[in-house]
Amino acid sequence: MQITKEMIDRINELAHKKKGEGLTEEEKLEQKALYKDYLAAIRGQVRSSLSSVKFVEDLSEEELKEELAKKNKQV
Repeated sequence: MQITKEMIDRINELAHKKKGEGLTEEEKLEQKALYKDYLAAIRGQVRSSLSSVKFVEDLSEEELKEELAKKNKQV
């Protein structure tokens, strides 16, 4: 699931309404589903970012040289 502007707008809309006049049962269910989808998307993004992390101490000397060469090419 991807986080969209519409999703965030609707989450904010329901949050403001909850503080003001309150939510209907249907809106409460919608809000709960939106929060669930939003958090699942955030967790997916974090997992994706963390899966690409490499620990330098776990690399062999050759792998470390390759990583440093890649980094130097990017700069």
